[in-house]
Amino acid sequence: MYAIQSKAQQPRLQAGDLPVLFWCFTESNFPTFVLPNTMFGVLAGLAGDVLTTRTSPPSLQVMLLVRLPFILFNWVTVFIFDLANQRLPESVQEDKINKPWRPIPTGRITGDQTRQLLLAAIPLTLALNCWLGVGQESCLILLITWLYNDLRGGDGLMRDGFIAIAYGLFNRASLCIALGGYALAPQGYMWIALISGVIWTTMQIQDLKDQQGDRSRGRLSMPLWLGDTVSRWLISLFTLAWSLVCVEFWELPLWGLFAPLGMAVCVGLQLVLQQSAAADALAWRLWCLWLVTLYLLPLCASWSGQSSRWMNVGCD
Repeated sequence: MYAIQSKAQQPRLQAGDLPVLFWCFTESNFPTFVLPNTMFGVLAGLAGDVLTTRTSPPSLQVMLLVRLPFILFNWVTVFIFDLANQRLPESVQEDKINKPWRPIPTGRITGDQTRQLLLAAIPLTLALNCWLGVGQESCLILLITWLYNDLRGGDGLMRDGFIAIAYGLFNRASLCIALGGYALAPQGYMWIALISGVIWTTMQIQDLKDQQGDRSRGRLSMPLWLGDTVSRWLISLFTLAWSLVCVEFWELPLWGLFAPLGMAVCVGLQLVLQQSAAADALAWRLWCLWLVTLYLLPLCASWSGQSSRWMNVGCD
């Protein structure tokens, strides 16, 4: 339960404070979640009929025009997750250790005010996402947000599964916005599922830098469950293995390995050779760049003509 505060004790919120709060709640997820998911939709959309029923890729000018909806969808939807996540008492306790600059630990806003902001933000976000044509995905993401935060699904061994499913929904919605009415082909669904597998087995890299705070709230993250050293080696091996699997999925020649395998090696070396909170934060960002190199593979396959054998059957 939240401690009851008098109105005099609570910070006064003005309409002009909202843009700053919006950024402060989502700042850590913008370069590591919002932008990569946006890139998934943009790059997959540019790949043309490799993933969809589109017979030719849209022009670059068209893709530039539709990037704003990608950013809006990913940003406002992750804003809902961050509000739900950061308002809980155990999350505030964790953030005081791991991320003391966030709005609630710094006193910009209280947990109860965050709850009230969440009540207003959810219907507005649902309305926006329905207008963008991804209302179903948005509702499922809100369900996972509730399971992850309020029911504390994010504190147990199911945590990584919830994150992988959420990434799949975010990526599917980003691609649907890019398609503008075109349906996904079977290979599109397979690619989204494959990326969710990547997330499920490597996303634990974000937990390495947060072990102290996770331990304080009793969260059973992989580094706390299997140990720091084992986790580092597992993540390193999985990034290398997934690079090979994804390139093989698209049947790319050897040059297709250059970017994903090179970034996977950088991630692995950073994890194994540099072990500190600052180094782990850098490894997390390198992992996000590695993910974007995987998102480039459908476009590479489209250029190389390696995937023309797939039948594009709309299924939506």
